[in-house]
Amino acid sequence: MKDAKRPYVVCHMVPSLDGRIVTKGWKLPPRAMAEYERTAETFDADAWMIGRISMEPYAGKAKVPVRKAGAPIPREDFIARRDAESYAIVVDPSGKLTWRSGSIDEEHVITLLTEQVSDDYLAFLQAKGVSYLFGGKGSLDLKKLLAKLRKVFGIRKLLLEGGGKINGTFLAADLIDELSILVAPIADGGVGTPALFDVEGKRGRARHLKLVSVEKRAGDLLWLRYKPKR
Repeated sequence: MKDAKRPYVVCHMVPSLDGRIVTKGWKLPPRAMAEYERTAETFDADAWMIGRISMEPYAGKAKVPVRKAGAPIPREDFIARRDAESYAIVVDPSGKLTWRSGSIDEEHVITLLTEQVSDDYLAFLQAKGVSYLFGGKGSLDLKKLLAKLRKVFGIRKLLLEGGGKINGTFLAADLIDELSILVAPIADGGVGTPALFDVEGKRGRARHLKLVSVEKRAGDLLWLRYKPKR
């Protein structure tokens, strides 16, 4: 059942036949990635979310200046903009990304932080026009953050396109409403490389899914859509 207090979360990914998600070296044809974008557009999402490492190529390498002496910056959410047509959201608990600006193309950037980040970094984000939300003191409360994204930015549907750890964290927290995977015609065979879902620490319970649809797409991709059984 959909929770009206948070966005509807669709995990949209391109795994190999054996569930690996690092596409480097796969040499997929351009039309395969075009299919990924085309299928993503069908969800008409308001935002997309990935992790810090995946976001690094988009963020850039600006320098975080040392802040001049002043009053401490309160650990309160900072909203630079709330009227964007689309949002790019990153999970960056420690505040390591050095943004060139507060947007990726026309998509406004929102970063999800813990309260452990420095005043220097918060001042840097404010100067760059990057919105940020706090999700906890030492770790992120994803359910709380999703509620904020809905309330503050009006985000109703979100594409989760993260790495295995972020996807696994959402799965463990029962925060994925739909799974959309384009299975690539690749057998990766890698050992120790990220999988579609990687749950850190103690293994969580297995999640049972209900198949919604199956569709063959260009480039020998197979588009599978599932919803969790709750």
